[in-house]
Amino acid sequence: MPKLDPSPYTVTVDNDVAMPMRDGTLLRGAVHRRTDGGPFPALLVRTPYGEESFRMVAVTAALKAGFAVVTQHCRGRGTSDGEFRPWLDEGDDGHDTITWITAQPWCNGEVVMSGMSYPAGCALQAAATRPPGLKAVVASMTPHDFYDGLKYHGGAFALGSALNWGSLQSILGLMHAADAGEDVGARLGALFPILGDQNAAVRTLPVRDVPSIPWWREWVDHHERDAYWQETAETLRHDRIEVPVMHTAGWFDLFLPGTLENHRRLGGPLVIGPWTHLGPGASGAGRLDFGFAASGRAAQLDQRQLAFLQGRDTGPAVRIFVMGDDVWRDEEAWPLARAVDTRYYLHGDGVLSTEPATAAAEPATFAYDPRDPVPTLGGPLLLADPTNVGPQDQRDLERRPDVLCYTSDVLDADVEVTGPLSVTLHAETSAAATDWTAKLVNVHRDGRAMSVIDGIVRTTTASGTFTIDLVATSQVFKAGHRIRVEISSSNFPRFDRNPGTGRPAAEATEDDLVVQHQTVFPDSYITLPIVPR
Repeated sequence: MPKLDPSPYTVTVDNDVAMPMRDGTLLRGAVHRRTDGGPFPALLVRTPYGEESFRMVAVTAALKAGFAVVTQHCRGRGTSDGEFRPWLDEGDDGHDTITWITAQPWCNGEVVMSGMSYPAGCALQAAATRPPGLKAVVASMTPHDFYDGLKYHGGAFALGSALNWGSLQSILGLMHAADAGEDVGARLGALFPILGDQNAAVRTLPVRDVPSIPWWREWVDHHERDAYWQETAETLRHDRIEVPVMHTAGWFDLFLPGTLENHRRLGGPLVIGPWTHLGPGASGAGRLDFGFAASGRAAQLDQRQLAFLQGRDTGPAVRIFVMGDDVWRDEEAWPLARAVDTRYYLHGDGVLSTEPATAAAEPATFAYDPRDPVPTLGGPLLLADPTNVGPQDQRDLERRPDVLCYTSDVLDADVEVTGPLSVTLHAETSAAATDWTAKLVNVHRDGRAMSVIDGIVRTTTASGTFTIDLVATSQVFKAGHRIRVEISSSNFPRFDRNPGTGRPAAEATEDDLVVQHQTVFPDSYITLPIVPR
């Protein structure tokens, strides 16, 4: 029987250590280090989510790997002083924190950073300031931009995730203010209706009237990329990041496009699993279980990330989980060079085929009423309902008259779709403005219509050619299955409703909503990256 013989060691932990920023603000955090030995390289994790999020940091593994570990509250959060301003201060604060760490006697002058979601953004923003001593970053499931792919997708406001995250940050801000002795009763009372029923809150019109979230009006009023969003973009300059970065993504994560774009701009190893934002490393997502092999533990993700931070990673350039086959596969690069972009046309009679429609083919039509939008069911989400995410059975939605379905014949052989994909829609609307949505669906032998990925585009053009970005996937449609594409004009509350007026959607009242009569022409198509097998 094998026996382990680890050497015991003691750990010194200093809590609420004050770290001065350039403007005099004191940020605080915890420092974990071996009591004996040193000096050590340091692993820094910065978070706006409070002390509970510190428990997710693999402190013991990092200590065993020879790191000291610094976990720090962002300003205005936890025990740190100052005002929390989403994204704006993280680059400079990260830089100043690294400067403080490298000056400590227990540090050897080297720092690495790691994080998931907002903490990963903190790491990239710090790296963009080029602090001396920073050596590497692991960035998991984080956006590449704070307008495109975070608060807006294809021009549509990401209502559900913005409300959910904004409510959480508002609560954390009120807790911080209460700890400082402020009376937050009235502000907390204003937030309770949102926390108690987000489904009702997302139906509030005008959308801009959510005063209990401090930054809400800024988010919705700046519905186009303008100086407001450019200021935040300047805090994440990819062209200034020089340290190596490892990227981790999930096929059902709302920041999949951001992680892929970070990888495209920065290079470095890329790992993509069948994971959601709240289930990174899990073995299942939504209504599908991919088996233990899909989990981060089985893929030894934590070990590889730690090895990367130590500078000794020998893993593949790209590792993806191929759904359907339910296996991990190593690749030389992303996207796959051998994938063949293949058009599947949306025939007016509901057929999805690689054969173009005839010139005489009739278009498909439907009416979209923003008073009765298509409800969000699955996808890359961060909603109040944590079970509404990932692959979900779409059959109930497909019975709606405002959802067009285009379905292939039963497949004689497996078809692998791996890579970026999009829908090119030739369409027109009766309204001054509208949204077009698309969803890729895997129809199983038993009839289940399981969602794979979806997207949206907002337009103020009555007719034309519109591209709906479906980001990317790796899905094998097995023999006996069918490929389906759904087309509609809403996905609510993932995205806000387009009132059809041509004016900013955030300003619309119930009386402004316009029924939109939609036409989809049969020369529309989805482009699928087919991998030869």
